[in-house]
Amino acid sequence: MSTSTQVPVGDVELCVEAFGDPGDPLVVLLSGAAASMDGWSPDWCAALAAGGRHVVRYDHRDTGRSTTGPPGAPAYDGDALDRDAEGLLEALDLGPAHLVGVSMGGGIAQSVALRRPDLVASLTLVATSAIGGIDAPLPGPAPAAAAWFEDPPPDPDWSDRDAVVAWSLAGERAFSGALGVDVDDARAAAGATFDRSHDVAAAGNHWLVVGGEDGGEDGGEDGEDDRPPPDVHHLAVPTLVVHGSQDPLFPLAHGEALAVAVPGARLLVVEGMGHQVPPRSTWSDVVPAIHAHTAGPARPGR
Repeated sequence: MSTSTQVPVGDVELCVEAFGDPGDPLVVLLSGAAASMDGWSPDWCAALAAGGRHVVRYDHRDTGRSTTGPPGAPAYDGDALDRDAEGLLEALDLGPAHLVGVSMGGGIAQSVALRRPDLVASLTLVATSAIGGIDAPLPGPAPAAAAWFEDPPPDPDWSDRDAVVAWSLAGERAFSGALGVDVDDARAAAGATFDRSHDVAAAGNHWLVVGGEDGGEDGGEDGEDDRPPPDVHHLAVPTLVVHGSQDPLFPLAHGEALAVAVPGARLLVVEGMGHQVPPRSTWSDVVPAIHAHTAGPARPGR
């Protein structure tokens, strides 16, 4: 069973769905750029919840049922996505959360843990890169991934469900590794996003405000530009880095460098996985690893 609600956070409302027992340790899933909560399949959420976790997934602004503006004209900066995550954790008021972020979501999770460590119990960083503090050069995207951004395929007819699903599936395939894409899951996620979204085209606004899929910092408001640059060496929460051996956007060296830089971090290399939410074939390894990493007592008052 899951429950869905709209949660006011700052100047937006975020659509939030919860799975499992609210008394169990809280795990919050953060999607990548231009991705709704649907990228975390209900079966994935149920598998995490079955291990005694209260699992929450949510739509970023401009995706799904969250507050959505006109495509091509975001009225916010990249830092707003970080602030949304912080505000959601405060609004949930369920104590420190275990954050599981993929790609840009991993960047957001790092930022929240650096800015508000009181809100974070642990980090699981999937298919992402450090948001700051690593000076050594890291490899760029594989040629095919770079070409996808340099010369992207044309947008679909955003009113045509089949066209949007096919376009989304092509994107998933472009960044998967040898393990490929769970086609049924990818189609279901794209279809659910189309059906639930106020305006599915607005998700592209994320690409206008973030520095690519790394959750790069774009400055903030109210003097936040005066903050020191983020440095993952200062992360002070238990961290698990999950990275595919065949990630074409952030090659494995990114995950390795992140795991070395974060004090006490552990690296789980998933053979054959690309730049993606862990596909079903990996769950027998990844889900137990997240359960072990997020183990802890139930919240006070249970």
